[in-house]
Amino acid sequence: MRVGIIGIGMTAFRPSTPEYSWKELMFEAASRAYADADVDPRTQVDSFITCAEDYYEGFGIFDEFTPDQLGGALRRVCTVTGDGLQGLANAFMQIQTGLIEVAVVEAHSKASDLITLEGIVEHALDPIWNKPLGAHPFVVAGLEADAFLRGTKTSPKALAAVVAKNRRNGLRNPLAAYGADVDPEHVLRSEERFAPLRALDIANPADGCVVLVLASEAAAKRLHANPVWVRGIGWATDSPGLETRDWVQATYAELAARMAYRLAKVRRPTSEIHFAEVDDRFSYKELQHLEAIGLAKRGEAGRKASKGEHDLAGPLPVNASGGSLGCGNVFEATGLHRAAEVALQLRGDAGTHQLDGVRVGVAQSWRFVPSSTGAVAVLGVGR
Repeated sequence: MRVGIIGIGMTAFRPSTPEYSWKELMFEAASRAYADADVDPRTQVDSFITCAEDYYEGFGIFDEFTPDQLGGALRRVCTVTGDGLQGLANAFMQIQTGLIEVAVVEAHSKASDLITLEGIVEHALDPIWNKPLGAHPFVVAGLEADAFLRGTKTSPKALAAVVAKNRRNGLRNPLAAYGADVDPEHVLRSEERFAPLRALDIANPADGCVVLVLASEAAAKRLHANPVWVRGIGWATDSPGLETRDWVQATYAELAARMAYRLAKVRRPTSEIHFAEVDDRFSYKELQHLEAIGLAKRGEAGRKASKGEHDLAGPLPVNASGGSLGCGNVFEATGLHRAAEVALQLRGDAGTHQLDGVRVGVAQSWRFVPSSTGAVAVLGVGR
């Protein structure tokens, strides 16, 4: 049974939204998604999935406060304590059982409400071996970036090219919080933070919400003229310990892609996939993830980025939306945002950052420092 995306709803991503509660962000995105899918959540949706981690919300048992603004009161509501793309996988599997016809997936960020955001990220470090060292949690990203650059013989200039591309792409996306006309030299002159990462190599936090409506093949064809099909999806977790993981390659992304490609029957990713939206919350992650999911050979992603091959007009556009560097780090909503952007492109509804002639795209996610968990989804239109 095929599963299609029939509704897409997003708020604008902004550094801070003091005039909005997280419930209002969720309501706005959900209302847009339901209008897009032309469904009434009170009568036509069988299951609601929210992606949330209590630590990122600032209070416990968060999921008990989510049904009302999704239209899911007294209905089936599930919580995935993970990234939004993992929530998409959950909805995909629910529909595949044949018990659910229409499912809704929600993920959001209200990072501006958190006074101790860095402390929350730090709390995910191993409490015995890593956290007592007292380092900023982004030191992990700096160490991995250094290992990646050395292991793949990638120049730091390639990271600057990624930042410049994504920030400029963000200027074309009206929802992006951090679009800017930045050139690679500007990036290389920005303040060094966690060597080799500089200030502009790190995505800034943002508030926002993404809601997708998914449906079985029969329901999708009945409800929407142009559904986007989830051709394959996969997820994986590498070693949780910093001491036992591969620091050069994103093994979690490689394993997730292998699973998604198998379901989607993708045998040659570089020729069958037309564009990608991948996690770029640190600039090196875009390159690392492209190599892990088979869209570049080891050591090639940086050189391709420097040559402009991942630009909007390049042979493989990457993060045409602006990615997290251009739109903002929306934490658990990041993966769902990647999927929403891929779906908009495939429907021809991406507006000022629309790509020409794309039929198959890939969305990839990562759960952020210090995790080694990720997901990959292959989306397409037509048969």
